[in-house]
Amino acid sequence: MASAQELSDFLSSVEQRAFKQAVYAVRDDDAAMDIVQDAMIKLAEKYADRPAAELPLVFTRILQNRIHDWFRRQKVRNTWVTLFSSMGKKTDENDDFDPLESLSAPDESEIHQDGAQKLEQSQLLQALESEISKLPVRQREAFLMRYWDELSITETAKAMSCSEGSVKTHCSRATQTLAKALKLKGITL
Repeated sequence: MASAQELSDFLSSVEQRAFKQAVYAVRDDDAAMDIVQDAMIKLAEKYADRPAAELPLVFTRILQNRIHDWFRRQKVRNTWVTLFSSMGKKTDENDDFDPLESLSAPDESEIHQDGAQKLEQSQLLQALESEISKLPVRQREAFLMRYWDELSITETAKAMSCSEGSVKTHCSRATQTLAKALKLKGITL
């Protein structure tokens, strides 16, 4: 059973990554923040009695479920909004969201970099995040869980409710797609 301090430490350590993952999925800062907060509350209310080692996997699953729930609600809302909006004039919507605005590098990494290194790293991160956001949903989920959250193949498969082979396939396709896209932009890693 995780202590209150272990739960608090876990939630504070996963907060930024979970927010980024939600932003990638829903492309809306406010909705992403709500999703992450809901996931954290559910973890604290329903699963605080789990051992601390199980918290990352349980939280990842809760977060993914909350993201899927958001899309389901949006689909229903959009159906009604589309029906009602077709009766009147369409309004111009502002779609200027940029998930990169919320990106911040750890302070330690900035201390030993000069301006050129910071600029190069910033441009690389912008290109990478842009391409990650273009990945299909399942590929993006698998890629982020494996390489961002550093979950094992088994843990990722459990969190995504799929087989380990599917996780490997999604990750492989995601890395190939990202490599091709970055190569087209002249970036080699």
